[in-house]
Amino acid sequence: MTDTTTSSKSREPGLFETPFSIGATILSAVSAIIAVLFFWIGFQGSTLPVVGIELSLLTGTVGSLFALLVAVVALVAAFYMELGFDY
Repeated sequence: MTDTTTSSKSREPGLFETPFSIGATILSAVSAIIAVLFFWIGFQGSTLPVVGIELSLLTGTVGSLFALLVAVVALVAAFYMELGFDY
């Protein structure tokens, strides 16, 4: 005899399945926005509003790439993280 009952919760990974994945998705979105701001401020040759450091095109690009790295890692962690003890 086979069991044909299905679970109400899916074990598939997703961006909004657990509190951790929701937090990592929000972190990824905020980091992507910060990456765009770093690149734009570096392109304009302006200073950072709070810190006061003047960014050139090179330093703005480096800061943007670092923020994009954080965004991609957080997005991958949000999507592929195994469900933990709260499942």
